[in-house]
Amino acid sequence: MNAVIALCHFCELHGPSILFCTQAFHSSPASVGNFFQDGKGSTSSQDSTGRPSRSSTPESPSATGEHAPPSKTQLCEACRSFQPGQPSFISHDHDAQICYISTQYPRHPQVFTVVRQACIRSLSCEVCPGREGPIFVGDEHNGYVLSYTFFVKDSQARGFQRWYSIIVVMMDRIFLLNSWPFLISNIRSLIDELQAKAVTVYDKEQAVAPQRAHRLTRELLSPGGDFYRRRGGGGSKTFRALVVLTGDTNLFRYLHMTFSWTLKAGGSRMTEKLLEGPPKEETLIDLDNEEEETEEGFIKVKTKPVGPSGDNQSVLGEEDPVVEPVLDPEVSYDDGGPTFTGLQHLRVVLGSLIFRDMAFHAITGNQVIVRCKFKSTLKSFFEVFQTILPAGCCRTIVHSPEYIDSYKCNFLGLSPDTSLPDHMKSAEFYIMLDLIIPDDTTEGMSKVIANSNDAFYGYGLVMSSSASLPDKAPTILIKIENVLDNENFTNVIIDTFLLTLREEWMSKVKLLFKFTRSERSHAAEEETDQLLKVLKAGSEDKVMLKFWMKGLSSKYKSHLLTSNLGS
Repeated sequence: MNAVIALCHFCELHGPSILFCTQAFHSSPASVGNFFQDGKGSTSSQDSTGRPSRSSTPESPSATGEHAPPSKTQLCEACRSFQPGQPSFISHDHDAQICYISTQYPRHPQVFTVVRQACIRSLSCEVCPGREGPIFVGDEHNGYVLSYTFFVKDSQARGFQRWYSIIVVMMDRIFLLNSWPFLISNIRSLIDELQAKAVTVYDKEQAVAPQRAHRLTRELLSPGGDFYRRRGGGGSKTFRALVVLTGDTNLFRYLHMTFSWTLKAGGSRMTEKLLEGPPKEETLIDLDNEEEETEEGFIKVKTKPVGPSGDNQSVLGEEDPVVEPVLDPEVSYDDGGPTFTGLQHLRVVLGSLIFRDMAFHAITGNQVIVRCKFKSTLKSFFEVFQTILPAGCCRTIVHSPEYIDSYKCNFLGLSPDTSLPDHMKSAEFYIMLDLIIPDDTTEGMSKVIANSNDAFYGYGLVMSSSASLPDKAPTILIKIENVLDNENFTNVIIDTFLLTLREEWMSKVKLLFKFTRSERSHAAEEETDQLLKVLKAGSEDKVMLKFWMKGLSSKYKSHLLTSNLGS
């Protein structure tokens, strides 16, 4: 995670100050020595086992003004995390070749300036109501900051508490906002630990010497009054370090481990994917299905759960977004029935003629009904068969005890004994296939012509439809049949071909949709035919193109209508 995590403190004497920060450097452990080369004193580093080793003290940036941190002599105990000569902390991630280095200030002058400005803003003007809690600020020039301010109990401070903040500084706004829940939960847990330790120390000190009565007496008797108290008069050490307030001598070592883990886990939980060209139509459909608008006008986005190690384990190309069939959670779909392994296997089982009829009805928007005894067979049939359609055109119900109208689903699975309504028997906009188990087949029934080792060997096939196919099939159906004719193609090759073919024709659908919504939407039929000719489509493709328009994502339609209104 390319960010800087810092602990900041508001000192009554010096104002907002950086107390401790951790950075990630993409380099090998051997090259980290360049980060600590000035020969002044020594420092330690933590290897992967957490044991300190010796190195050289980091050099402060050779700059002046806001680019340079204050010298050690200008710091009080409350503003200092490392004593003069005390080593800093380094942890090596040998697998990722990343080093996590914790110092009081960032070593690079420009990084120090950005973190310094973020520190000032987090403890002065940019605070949430109540002065405790997270807030997001920033811009593209000074970086984006997630700031979480909190109080720590101190019996010797004004108001008996000190003000601190933990900030995460990044230049990537989208990444930081997407990491908000992860960062907030971990920062909140760390703050709870610090506050709990501080409360324990505070209660012990108050039990020994209550400060409230002592301060009232000192206020009445001392001539200096408020000035006397603020400057730490009377021998009281007012500005105390966080190590003293929490009673934890290994506090900054623990902060280094926590900040380092946060940077590592925050970077591995989300990964970027290289998209070649515009996103697929299935991706846009998935976004439409996953997004939900709240009453306040915000968009609620559902994300996939991460793996056990906290990282997103999906790899580009391993899973393409598809619209999953509607499954009843109370129904078991693992009933031991035979399943289809791919579209080519489905065509072999059905035969080329039945497959063509069913594919034609599917790509033109007619309802495809399959009746079978096994729910697992129905599930595999629809999962394989709907790959010839765009995701937005698939409305699938794997199994239903009764017939469901076509406007609710265009892929429907039924039991063998489920009959169709009377009005459907004479309709032309559906096709039904019965997959009959070998024990229920009758004489003269068409049977699966396949290898005897095939799970569907001996099954009966009965196709029902009152519609007649046109003399010329749609172009996309011919291309699908041509690729399925080649027995040397594997399922991976066929799936890749179908993906490319769907995207090709969805591009034509988008162009046709834009043409029909343009100022020439009432253009003559001849002009539409000319456009189809340019798109290398014919009159036999019109019904298919019209149906595929319904599969366009709402995002694309809204974008198109908005652009038309603005033109």
